[in-house]
Amino acid sequence: MPGGVVVPAGRWRATAATHAERADALTAVWRGAHERGEKHAVEDFLFTYYPTRAAHLRRWHPGPGLVLTGATEHAGWRWYREVVLPDGGAGAALDVEAFLADRGDTVRYVHALVGATAGRPGTFGCFGLHEWAMVYRDRAAGRDHRHPLPLRLGHDGTDAVVESHRIACSHFDAYRFFTPEATDRNQLRPTRERQPAMEQPGCLHATMDLYKWASKLGPAVPGDLLLDAFELARDVRYTDMAAAPYDVSSYGVEAVRIETPEGKAEYVRRQRAFAERGQALRARLLVVCDTLLAGAG
Repeated sequence: MPGGVVVPAGRWRATAATHAERADALTAVWRGAHERGEKHAVEDFLFTYYPTRAAHLRRWHPGPGLVLTGATEHAGWRWYREVVLPDGGAGAALDVEAFLADRGDTVRYVHALVGATAGRPGTFGCFGLHEWAMVYRDRAAGRDHRHPLPLRLGHDGTDAVVESHRIACSHFDAYRFFTPEATDRNQLRPTRERQPAMEQPGCLHATMDLYKWASKLGPAVPGDLLLDAFELARDVRYTDMAAAPYDVSSYGVEAVRIETPEGKAEYVRRQRAFAERGQALRARLLVVCDTLLAGAG
């Protein structure tokens, strides 16, 4: 085969159209709010913290090892190459060599981080207290209050929850947003440098970040994997905010009251389910990375 498995135009175009429809469905709530000029305290995170663009989610990529028949538009995209088919027709495929030349370090980092995380047992006793630590004793004027939502238990009640619980956040990109008063309450000291050594699959933010790593691999990630990662990140985000100290009832979200035994049990149940889905995505991301790095040889 000319550099991979040849996919007929009719088949891949149908797949691309289905992909775009799925992307539209996954972003419908956020796009609706955006078009109305409204903030969405739950879903905005997926489009601000992560550099998401709905148009990019709609664009389908086959990933490495497939040649798209008649894909003349793809041939003009970055990191694609034109392929001459056995019948003399034209096709396009991911240019693995060019991609690795530009993004090889990213591929190796993602492979190392995702692989290390996948190989660790999950920890399921944090109860989402990172969000509470981000507003602990946060009454000072001019501070970033994270979200324009009321606190479900008020300031005093929120502080009391933090002070009565053990905090053990392993995720640096959550820990770095703790208020100064909450920083020393964390029993762990995650850093950017130690991230590959500390990430664990039970962490909701590490699970959401699978979307980030899939995005960083760009057109090397098959479209279904990208949308699966985005969908998981969106699902996790709703639980992240449901378990947070904010009142999110205005978004139709029922609180997971982690200050109660029942709420803790519900949080752990969801956390374990997300971890299982995340581990499956990690395995798929590792296959992508292994396929790319094999092409370096």
